[in-house]
Amino acid sequence: MTVGTGGGADMNTSTARGALGAYGEDLAARRLTDTGMTVLERNWRCGRSGEIDIVARDGDALVVCEVKTRRGGAYEHPMAALTPVKAARLRDLAERWIQTHGGAPPGGVRIDFVGVLVPDRGAPVVEHAQGVA
Repeated sequence: MTVGTGGGADMNTSTARGALGAYGEDLAARRLTDTGMTVLERNWRCGRSGEIDIVARDGDALVVCEVKTRRGGAYEHPMAALTPVKAARLRDLAERWIQTHGGAPPGGVRIDFVGVLVPDRGAPVVEHAQGVA
């Protein structure tokens, strides 16, 4: 009998969480484009400082968008994930994105948050909050 390393369940959970997050980001990007925004970049990484889920343009404004996806059930609502610490990190990442992409646009920068709730049955619920940080 062979004994496994025990990492299989964790790896499956991580893979499922990643797939759920990617699905939520796809829904969020679609919501933003449906409202007239242009998605400029997705999953922009800045070294160890973090990642911006979606960078978009809304008219002449730059929009840095954080996306949180949750399954329906006992977990907290995705919009509850926006903490003051996360808001500060997003402001810092927005500044870094601007520095590496030629400066701030004429319309300034806005930080939005999209929460995606995927119920066990039925269509996902996508909430978009503008100017949260």
